[in-house]
Amino acid sequence: MIRSEAEYREAMVRLTEESARLVGHRERLEQSGLAAEELQRVMDPMDSFHLQLREEVESYERLRRLEFNELDNLRGLGQLLIALRIGQQVSQRELARRLDIHESQVSRDERNEYFGVTLERAARVLEALKVTLTSTVALPAPRATRSA
Repeated sequence: MIRSEAEYREAMVRLTEESARLVGHRERLEQSGLAAEELQRVMDPMDSFHLQLREEVESYERLRRLEFNELDNLRGLGQLLIALRIGQQVSQRELARRLDIHESQVSRDERNEYFGVTLERAARVLEALKVTLTSTVALPAPRATRSA
């Protein structure tokens, strides 16, 4: 997951370089006379890496537009906290300043996607970002009762 503008810029450079490298590699393999099936077998892992990197870049761009998934029973809370910071264009350094903690702590928390974060800590991050998180509760449908 890309978590900062610096990582985003680096990923964009890698993506551009990787695209050119893939085209060149494919051309060399085609010139070597490999059969289509062999060519595909060689290129699949490289194409897969390239696709993953492109998806990470697109995901970061969605976060910057404040487009993110809903939570389900608080699953994904850590990713949401990161997304909110990115979407508001708040750096890890600035968030650390607002929380009065060291920047390395924010970096660690985000690297671990806030795994095991307490609700109190999550609430502090939300407050530091000036975000209000609201929720809805969906109860299961009532069971039908049997009459005697």
